[in-house]
Amino acid sequence: NTSECEKYACCPLPPYLEDSGCVIEEDDNGGRPLRDVCFHLLKLYSDRSYELDQLLDPRSVTCDPLDFRLSWHLWEVLRALNYCHLSQQSWGVLNCSYAAQLESEGLWEWAV
Repeated sequence: NTSECEKYACCPLPPYLEDSGCVIEEDDNGGRPLRDVCFHLLKLYSDRSYELDQLLDPRSVTCDPLDFRLSWHLWEVLRALNYCHLSQQSWGVLNCSYAAQLESEGLWEWAV
């Protein structure tokens, strides 16, 4: 909650953007800033009702917005820890996207 001239640290960018010198203030899709997955995990730890959509966004881990590998596995771990406040629509998109990714790699038996 400091003004622009009082910032003392850079925003926690995803690893693929960290050394690029790029500063992303707002995401084009939802108006939310793009942050590293570790930042989102810390926010979730401090606030159990933190929005899971931001945390499970593939772009918080990789530059490929269609790579749902870590997002899907992270969601499974969070579900096991009783974090279940992801919307049905987001849950469906996550499952279908990862299944499509597996199928495109020839791993259709894992996609099923």
